[in-house]
Amino acid sequence: MSSTHIRSHRKPRRSSRNTLIRTGVAGGVLTTLAVTGAASPASAEKQAPTDTVELPSLDGVIASSSSKAAHVTQTIAIKYELDAAQTEAANAATKAAAKAKKKADAEEARQKAEAARKAAEAEKRAAEERASRSAARTTLSANAGTSSNSGSSSNSGSTATQSAPSAAAPASGNAASVVNFARAQVGKAYVMGATGPNAYDCSGLTTAAFRQVGVSLPRTSQAQSTAGTEVGLSNLQPGDILYWGGKGSATHVAIYVGGGKYVGAQNPSTGVAMHDLGWGGTPSGAVRVL
Repeated sequence: MSSTHIRSHRKPRRSSRNTLIRTGVAGGVLTTLAVTGAASPASAEKQAPTDTVELPSLDGVIASSSSKAAHVTQTIAIKYELDAAQTEAANAATKAAAKAKKKADAEEARQKAEAARKAAEAEKRAAEERASRSAARTTLSANAGTSSNSGSSSNSGSTATQSAPSAAAPASGNAASVVNFARAQVGKAYVMGATGPNAYDCSGLTTAAFRQVGVSLPRTSQAQSTAGTEVGLSNLQPGDILYWGGKGSATHVAIYVGGGKYVGAQNPSTGVAMHDLGWGGTPSGAVRVL
């Protein structure tokens, strides 16, 4: 019987080389596991925060941008409000200035009118004062002749005519009656608007004198300066009406009595008096009614 080689079922011995290999492999595996564990989230939580960088939050960026936009919008709105307020204030100031100017112009016009009125009154007073001073220079003989003529006129019209020896041409008829009446009023008072019998103004005297002969004159000196026929001062006749100022805008009237004299109611200072033709200023013209 042949001998057959039968394998032994006995495990061979592990060599030291195999042991080292296994040990190295195990160590490598453990090392890998250790490194992997260190990189895991649990290990990351244990690491120091200085080894990581924190990124900014997106929500914070968006919130910051929204805040800045809101601030810009609010700033623009405030600017618009300020601009509107300034415009409104400027418009109000312009209206106030226009109103003030209109008021100032009205006040200036009123002051000018008042000044003109006062100037006219002052001129009138000055004219009256000049007339008063001129009246004071009237001769006593003229006043005596006037008084004599006034006393005799109530008895006879012809006597009054004869009492004016200086007359260039004696009055006759209706003109004589007018002259006599005017002379008879000398010495009476001057009162604005009066037509006699105790006081007169200038046109009131002429109106009353011509009424004696049935002639109705206009009441005012302006209207009387246009009545009748215009005559030159070099061709005057007793009974003519003298006027001062423009024709149709006369400021005074009187009755020419001849001899270069006239009777008129000039002002309160002189009353009704007889004056030389040049007293108080030469007449502007004359009209003849009779």
